[in-house]
Amino acid sequence: MMIKRRPPKQPKGSPKWMVTFADLVTLVLVFFILLFSMSQIDIVKFKAMAQSFKQQAMFDNQSSIVPGEYPSEEMKKEQAQKEEDSLSKLAKEVQQYLKEHGLEDVATATRTERGVVLVLQEKILFETADAVVVEEAYPFLNEIGKMLETKPNIIKVEGHTDNRPIQNTYYPSNWELSSARASSVIRFLSDNHDIDPKQFIAVGYGDTRPLVPNTSAENMQKNRRVEIIITDPKYTESE
Repeated sequence: MMIKRRPPKQPKGSPKWMVTFADLVTLVLVFFILLFSMSQIDIVKFKAMAQSFKQQAMFDNQSSIVPGEYPSEEMKKEQAQKEEDSLSKLAKEVQQYLKEHGLEDVATATRTERGVVLVLQEKILFETADAVVVEEAYPFLNEIGKMLETKPNIIKVEGHTDNRPIQNTYYPSNWELSSARASSVIRFLSDNHDIDPKQFIAVGYGDTRPLVPNTSAENMQKNRRVEIIITDPKYTESE
């Protein structure tokens, strides 16, 4: 007696290759739909929508949609005015101190576009051809240091000399002398007062930036100086 074999059952559903093919066709279709949609942008409607965002009052009053994340223009102006008032007040305080202690002939304080500029003649700070701060200068520099403790501004200290050449064991030229004097003033202020050292910049100009021509002993004395600039944040060095 012959036994009939049943034919193998065919798998249900579509062939396996059909799934991959369908995915590929779908991706291609989506790609062409995106291309089509991008090519059909109504430029008039797009500009109208962009203009509507510009006219929103929220963007005029707050530069960021997240409240308080960025300061508004009004807040920036208020901050700038506070800094301006702070520097002007500092200049007046220093001027008053100089007047009360009879130092107006050897030191000045002015408010300029650079900030508050203190010009200190050599004889109030150093011996001739030396960069060690004399003890007589301690009270004055300490007073300046107290005023600067609350100021976050960059403090630039510049050393200047007259045009007479110098050459000794410590300072081969006026470049080294002027740089050393600027550094000595910074070291005194940072060692004796709570001022972040990162706020300081020391520069030595030698005899390259005289206040007056080096044609007399009096003029040379004016050119031998240290300038302390409490910089205005709005000011940018041009050189």
